[in-house]
Amino acid sequence: MPSATLPTPETDLQEKNFYVNDGLLPPESIGLLEPATLDTPLEEMQRRYHEDGYLLVKNVLPREDVLRVRRKYFEMLAPTNCLAPGSDPVSGIFDTTQNRFNFPGVGAGPPDYTGSDPEVAELFNDLALKAHHQDWYKEDLCHHPAIRAFVAKLTGWGDNTLSIRRTLLRNNMPQNTAIGVHYDQIFLRHGEDTFVTAWVPIGDISIEGGGLIYLEKGHDIGKQTEEEFMKRAKEAGMSDEQVKSAYNANMLSGGLLDVGPARYAKKYGRRWLLTGYEAGDVVFHNPYAIHASCINHDPENVIRLGTDLRYVDSSRPWDTRWSNILKPGDGL
Repeated sequence: MPSATLPTPETDLQEKNFYVNDGLLPPESIGLLEPATLDTPLEEMQRRYHEDGYLLVKNVLPREDVLRVRRKYFEMLAPTNCLAPGSDPVSGIFDTTQNRFNFPGVGAGPPDYTGSDPEVAELFNDLALKAHHQDWYKEDLCHHPAIRAFVAKLTGWGDNTLSIRRTLLRNNMPQNTAIGVHYDQIFLRHGEDTFVTAWVPIGDISIEGGGLIYLEKGHDIGKQTEEEFMKRAKEAGMSDEQVKSAYNANMLSGGLLDVGPARYAKKYGRRWLLTGYEAGDVVFHNPYAIHASCINHDPENVIRLGTDLRYVDSSRPWDTRWSNILKPGDGL
């Protein structure tokens, strides 16, 4: 696939429309993610990761390595007829004559087959889950030495840096439901809040194409929210197991803070930061960084593909429930 357009300047951002699950993001609620490069001094990257809760780094991975995974993924899913006829699988162009509800996203709770052809939707879901077990994904991407080396340097964990096995390889078809508002500690409460998430766009994602968006300085809200959740849960007499559950009575469906990013940004008076991504980029974020995604309105109907990889300091307590590759109904 051709290289993505460079990130949109802030002055041009207001000329575009960005839709989330609860409608259009108003101009006052959007801004740009600030990228770093591998040449950015380590101390500066560590400062930004600490102060902003995230760090977008350009060209962490060789572009060809990422695109190889993208090609393999869409070759696997091609039998569902999700791709435009005659298109190159690596481009991941959605066939707009198909019913988009036939292609549910992974990691958004149990698939909802309402309005779909259940046979096609189940095949698509099965193949998308099967992809997590393929060597071209779990070995060549999830354990890519370039990401591990970067995390080891950024955190100072060195040889204790461990890539944990459970990951979320997510596709998002044009105009399908986007990811709701959340922070990752919600789902890893059985360990310390010290892990690092590496979000890897698998292919180029235009700024309208549904890539991750981050709430500006949102990690302070995330940490405060978690403390309030813990306090209320204990006051309600929940067991330790109930308190740690991402789906306890304090949470919304799927462990979300809100299904609507526009509403959430207005509530806290913060902006959502977004950008276009290129194959090879990685965003590193901390356990309390609040994030979501826009609805995929890519002008070329490109399917958004990305994965959530997580790294821990193996010398410290971590959520070992994440030791196994994603499987249906694993409760995480």
